[in-house]
Amino acid sequence: MTNAMHTPPVHDTQTMMRLREFDFSPEDFEALRKLVKQITGINLSDQKHELVYGRLARRLRALQLQSFAEYREFLAQDGGKEVVQFCNAITTNLTSFFREPHHFDYLRDHVLIPMANSATTRRLRIWSAGCSTGEEPYSIAMTILEALPDLRRWDVRILATDLDSDVLERGRRGLYTEDRLKNLAPQRRARFFRERRERDGSCYEVTPELQSLITFKQLNLMHPLPMRGPLDAIFCRNVVIYFDKDTQRDLFARIAQLQKPGNLLFLGHSESLFKVSEQYALIGKTVYRRAG
Repeated sequence: MTNAMHTPPVHDTQTMMRLREFDFSPEDFEALRKLVKQITGINLSDQKHELVYGRLARRLRALQLQSFAEYREFLAQDGGKEVVQFCNAITTNLTSFFREPHHFDYLRDHVLIPMANSATTRRLRIWSAGCSTGEEPYSIAMTILEALPDLRRWDVRILATDLDSDVLERGRRGLYTEDRLKNLAPQRRARFFRERRERDGSCYEVTPELQSLITFKQLNLMHPLPMRGPLDAIFCRNVVIYFDKDTQRDLFARIAQLQKPGNLLFLGHSESLFKVSEQYALIGKTVYRRAG
């Protein structure tokens, strides 16, 4: 779930209320904000009032409801199916191929190339937490294929997880419009993508070689982490920026159990483990190493 929430421009509150299609009381906002925190760990500020209205108004229309009070009642009674759509609507998935490229350079130079030059291990495990529509794990896979010769001799697995079921399905399909590939080098586009003609125009599909390295799974980071370590590298970028400190401390304490000393953790450019975890040491620009 690569979450970067953007607040719309602030308008006069009375004007906004007159323009609203649905009744949305302060009590509605507080109840929904509490539910978001409970389910996802995301801590919505008071400034996210209009964002919550805008995102969830689409769900009210789809369900043909008349007010947010009705929607809250529906959430409580539908047995959990709408909760998935609720989370999908609230979380934002902003990502791109090779976003924050220095992380992929570091992975190549300090993990992959040393492994390629060593005969001691042929096993590699990487987790992309909050993978959104798949650009991050596919970027990891491209980096691996470029750095490790004769991949058939290696045991490589990338786990890509997100809370949002919709974006996960897009990641599994591995289909992207041309504008999503605009920052890719021509040689990467030629090697790792195949053009497909669709009714809406051309799109680009990742190669089976790339897809075979990645497993996409839905995962709520607030729940127990089901994977087994050790994980050589974890990309948890732009995921915890809206978590409060206590939620971050709990999450990274659990993440640390999946790594052994020397394993790497990559965070987003606005994130830090300062006063969050002493189990990692900062060794580069938002690059951490699991401490011994």
